[in-house]
Amino acid sequence: MSLNTLPAAVAMERLASFDAVIDARSESEYAEDHLPGAVNWPVLDDAERAEVGTTYKQVSPFEARKRGAALVAANIARHIEQQVGDKPRNWQPLVYCWRGGQRSGSLALVLGQIGFRVSLVEGGYKAFRTALLAAMPRVVARLQYRVVCGPTGSGKTRLLQALEAAGAQVLDLEALASHRSSVLGLIPGQPQPSQKRFDTLVWEKLRSFQPSRPVYVESESRKVGNLAVPEPLMGAMRASPCLRLDLPDDERVQLLLEDYAFFRRDPKFFSERLEALAQLRGREQVNAWQEQVHAGNIESVVRELLVKHYDPGYASSTRRNFMGFGDAEAIAPRDRTPEAMAAVAKGLVAG
Repeated sequence: MSLNTLPAAVAMERLASFDAVIDARSESEYAEDHLPGAVNWPVLDDAERAEVGTTYKQVSPFEARKRGAALVAANIARHIEQQVGDKPRNWQPLVYCWRGGQRSGSLALVLGQIGFRVSLVEGGYKAFRTALLAAMPRVVARLQYRVVCGPTGSGKTRLLQALEAAGAQVLDLEALASHRSSVLGLIPGQPQPSQKRFDTLVWEKLRSFQPSRPVYVESESRKVGNLAVPEPLMGAMRASPCLRLDLPDDERVQLLLEDYAFFRRDPKFFSERLEALAQLRGREQVNAWQEQVHAGNIESVVRELLVKHYDPGYASSTRRNFMGFGDAEAIAPRDRTPEAMAAVAKGLVAG
């Protein structure tokens, strides 16, 4: 049998050296967050954990352990049968559970008895999470950032996508957060990840970048939907040089109609989302917007949202929060099209 226990911080740095990273926790624990690249081999699934927990409380710890052992053995046997048959002798997995205890230990024991060289994360996912938060300031500080600023509808996300296509290093926080950041930024059918998952995704992306090249990122606020941008990253962004993306108002309106096409397809959903603005813009104004939406005047509502909700105070707020905004280089695409954004991106990468 060959087992090796690694501190979480060491395992984090060596993830790429393992042939597989195996999460032995239940499916809901895995869904909340997991190590980058991990696959889920539940030693106990959610229903089984609940069953064992109930037995522990209502019958006895001894009976719970017996039941748990039977379930664990059956599940490990199934994983071995389904997942391990094609693995060579030199296959080296990294295994973890919540705190590096019984679940990952049981799975690692069987894999080790087969003859695989198995590594365990000391302290499990809990220790990984602690190590990730401790490492975040260092991972952030090793990089240089260029912050893309611009009012709502100016095409910041489109420019980031064009920059990435042109080979630039891009951190798209809205994509990682499954949210378009504004009050109306909820994306239908795309629930946001947990805060823990978002932090891991950000950390994973940051550590993939080369320090010698700039990282382009949008001028987000502290929260993207319900998720908080990691504080070290927020601080670095706010202290970094900025680009100011300018687009004519008519182009901005049409861009938003394209990017938020689901509002036009589902006026009822648009009307419901406008409720979020009642406290900021008043009941009377929101009622008026909702009436226009139901009448099919979507474009008029979008234009008014820019003029009355998004644009007021934009420049002063951005200047207050992003130190480099006052000296920002102006970027003016000829229009909102992907081709125009690609031309701008090409110039930025070349320059």
